[in-house]
Amino acid sequence: MNKQTVLVVDDTPVNIDVVKGILSDTYLVQAAINGPMALKIIEKQKPDLILLDVMMPEMDGFEVCRILKADLKTKAIPIIFLTAKNHERDESEGFLLGGADYLHKPVNPALLIARVKTHLALYDQRRDLEDQIVERTREVEKIQEVTIAAMGALAETRDPETGNHIRRTQHYIKILAKKLQNHPRFSAYLTDKAIATLYKSAPLHDIGKIGVPDHILLKPGKLTAEEFEEIKKHTIYGRDAILAAEANLDKKTSFLSTAREIATYHQEKWDGSGYPEGLSGDDIPISARLMAVADVYDALVSRRVYKEPIPFEKAVAIIEKGKGNHFDSDIVEAFLEIVEDFHAIAQKFADTQDEVNAKAGIS
Repeated sequence: MNKQTVLVVDDTPVNIDVVKGILSDTYLVQAAINGPMALKIIEKQKPDLILLDVMMPEMDGFEVCRILKADLKTKAIPIIFLTAKNHERDESEGFLLGGADYLHKPVNPALLIARVKTHLALYDQRRDLEDQIVERTREVEKIQEVTIAAMGALAETRDPETGNHIRRTQHYIKILAKKLQNHPRFSAYLTDKAIATLYKSAPLHDIGKIGVPDHILLKPGKLTAEEFEEIKKHTIYGRDAILAAEANLDKKTSFLSTAREIATYHQEKWDGSGYPEGLSGDDIPISARLMAVADVYDALVSRRVYKEPIPFEKAVAIIEKGKGNHFDSDIVEAFLEIVEDFHAIAQKFADTQDEVNAKAGIS
């Protein structure tokens, strides 16, 4: 079993030798004679615990501690101040800076051994707990992905569009969100985590089509006004299905909340002429505004049993024409800057005529 590493930081070599004499049988003891040297050592390889003198030239121990605790990579390392400064005010400052303990010189060997052992054990337990949390988070994320895939596959069995539509819209919404990530209107929302959630949630945007009758959903010709009103209800059916899923959870999850936004509002229009609620402008969730562009673009460039795909350039022109009325203008501007990426995705996941026919039940 590898020995745990203890870094001793002290400008007096004899003090380092004393600590090494006490701890070296049990631990791998490294040494630094000043703060800058200690920071360089820690940058190369993090120790398991630091014994830190306070009174040192160039950079005192409190400043070293302050730097380490401000860095996410090193803030968890336990620091025991080992110093001749024994004023109560000094101890308080050490603890306020994040020190785990405060021992006075001259060193009491039994006390030093006990405190080092205790804080290393606590550090190990904390790391084990963090590892368990990370593993549990991965498991939850995997369950989310499997759940979404299953729900998306269920919707796909009744949707006249192919599974490639789901894959394409996932990739469209991701690259569009990435493009807008630093835009002042969207940066607060479009974090890396939010973009990952958008990508995972996108397959559920049309889940509500499960509730639309087959004779309408699968109709190859033009819909009547009454039939179109029924089709529009897929947004409500989708919202209600996801709300029912959320009701069975102890707390809300971001991926279902985002999926519900997209499913409910991706047919809303910037000027308020969309459905189901006639929302306009910034009242439409960002997730739904992004999906609106992705979904319409895909509908234009994709082959359907009742239509041939529209040429790429014409589809782009239609999206651009919708700027400020159908779509958020800034999202359209971002789309126009990455249209070649959209085109590449459409080609990579293109539907074949056989796939379209099979989906429509045509042999």
